[in-house]
Amino acid sequence: MSETKPTFTGYEKFIIALLATLQFTVVLDFMVLSPLGYILLDKLSITTSQFGLVVSAYAFSAGASGLLTAGFADKFDRKKLLLFFYVGFLVGTFFCGIAPTYHLLLAARIFTGIFGGVIGSISFAIITDLFAINVRGRVMGFVQMAFASSQVLGIPIGLYLANQFSWHAPFLMIVGLGLIVGILIVTRMKPIDAHLKNPQKGNAFQHLAKTLARPDYLQGFAATALLATGGFMLMPFGTAFGVHNLGIAEGSLPTLYMVTGISMLVFSPMIGKLSDKAGKYKVFLMGSTVTCIMTLIYCNLSVTPLWIIIGLNVLLFIGITGRMISASALMTAVPDPQDRGAYMGINSSIQQIAGGLASLLAGFIVSETSTGFIENYPLLGDVVVFAVIVTALLMYRIHKYVAAKLAAVAPANAPNPAV
Repeated sequence: MSETKPTFTGYEKFIIALLATLQFTVVLDFMVLSPLGYILLDKLSITTSQFGLVVSAYAFSAGASGLLTAGFADKFDRKKLLLFFYVGFLVGTFFCGIAPTYHLLLAARIFTGIFGGVIGSISFAIITDLFAINVRGRVMGFVQMAFASSQVLGIPIGLYLANQFSWHAPFLMIVGLGLIVGILIVTRMKPIDAHLKNPQKGNAFQHLAKTLARPDYLQGFAATALLATGGFMLMPFGTAFGVHNLGIAEGSLPTLYMVTGISMLVFSPMIGKLSDKAGKYKVFLMGSTVTCIMTLIYCNLSVTPLWIIIGLNVLLFIGITGRMISASALMTAVPDPQDRGAYMGINSSIQQIAGGLASLLAGFIVSETSTGFIENYPLLGDVVVFAVIVTALLMYRIHKYVAAKLAAVAPANAPNPAV
């Protein structure tokens, strides 16, 4: 009797855990700033627009950095590239943890974004290099747990440290955890340089221009822009809508974050496994359908009991997570091996910039009354649903492209794992 071969080797499990923890620190660094807003407004004596600039400065600097470095991404060992940018990210986060004034904090956020914005694309390139397409959904499911973990563990711990010590403490906590991750990258991660065996001709900027010019890559970039647009539109005003429109007590917000985050910790691996078994585009369509239904319901609510809000919020995030995991796994199959770093870098930049623009657009759609009530939120939901539907149509083209690409290199009777 032959033994069943495990899905992942011990080293592959280590890589998944390492990348998930690394993503946790990067995501937490970005997400913890918004809950700290009420403290920063008071301690630094800044306006809401100035605080908004601190939040968006990271996204825009990350987007610009990704574009500038994309051409170089395939010319180095991915381990060295990851370590370089992660060290820069930790240095920037440390500067945030010691910044005494608003302008120095703003400069630190820009510096952090320059390095932190590239890390996600390098991580996805590593996943694509090390894991076959038929298990990539599961890998993405585990790595995407970083978002849920930041809600369950990171934000509550960060707020506790901020209240007990100062608003600098959460950033210093991230640096401490990040140093452990950095040491593990240096000591345990093997070089990832197989793509260097088929190097691109020309310099980095020619490589960048060539990657940007490929029509089959452009549809992937367009889908990424729309994916980010749908997600980032609801995020900036979600808390204000919950408190002032739905009647959620401010003291109940941690419960909402916690339950939603725990649910995503449970469902993310399941969604990843389902996308490998049932097909990534099918799971994307299911996630998009749930997202559309829940968005239309949620954005048209008035004052509602907390338990109903929590249930709807969990369902909404299941839909959003289903789209993220399946789309990320499918997108990794779009670029050729020698273009992966550049493609992922450009993709990450587009995601950051589109998210920043989506947040700005949302600010023009909704308005706040003198009592804090958020107006036009149903209209914002309609725009998000429209973006989700258009994205689904565009992702179908990518699904067909990937299926044809995999069929061309697979044996005639082999099942296509992307379908």
